[in-house]
Amino acid sequence: MTTSSALDSFLDKWRTRWPEWSVAEPFIPEHQRNLVVAWFSLLQEFDDILNTAGDPMPADAKLAWWGEELRSWAGQRSRHPLGRLLEPVRAPWAELAQTLPDLIEARAVPVDAVQAQQALQAYAAAVAAVEAVMFDTPARGDVASPVLLQTLSQRLQEAGVAAVPRSLLAQDDGNAAQRYAAQLLQPWPSRVAGPRPRRMYASLARTRLQAFAEGRAPQVTPLRTLLRTWWAGRG
Repeated sequence: MTTSSALDSFLDKWRTRWPEWSVAEPFIPEHQRNLVVAWFSLLQEFDDILNTAGDPMPADAKLAWWGEELRSWAGQRSRHPLGRLLEPVRAPWAELAQTLPDLIEARAVPVDAVQAQQALQAYAAAVAAVEAVMFDTPARGDVASPVLLQTLSQRLQEAGVAAVPRSLLAQDDGNAAQRYAAQLLQPWPSRVAGPRPRRMYASLARTRLQAFAEGRAPQVTPLRTLLRTWWAGRG
């Protein structure tokens, strides 16, 4: 596989998971579109490692490799296809790499929602710091919380009960995952702080979590997505 086709496969994998983005993407400047998808593709790699099931050793080894890869980007020595688009951005890659081991610790079932958030706070802050540089947007307001809530939301929807805090599992009524989703939604506004791509992505993710909390499939239509992401992108 050529480097170009390998890159396309990573970008297409994320687009397949988030088909709504095809409607939202026109609100992103054209020269940034592949960069945005490459960045979210990288974060999806980290989400997959966080939410791995079964033997964690292969995922942990992959995470260690990613730590080395991110540190190499400062010297423009990328090996991964995503590095073709992301490496030229002079972002704090080493600082992000330093927080990756937190993903391993965050797999443990938290005591409560506060502990779940504390486990990923440093990682979320590092992601937000990269986005501030990548999208040339000064960090105004709480830009880490949207990343944190979206990461926890993704974990809940992929890992299920394994991501639910013990305090909610104690109520054995079969609805613990939905109650946790409702907790995550409480501090998550319809429009968040941060650069435009994050605001739009968070809007799509919040819509999915809202449906999960209500025990239904997301009501996704092109018109709904268009209006939702336009409003989120306005800032």
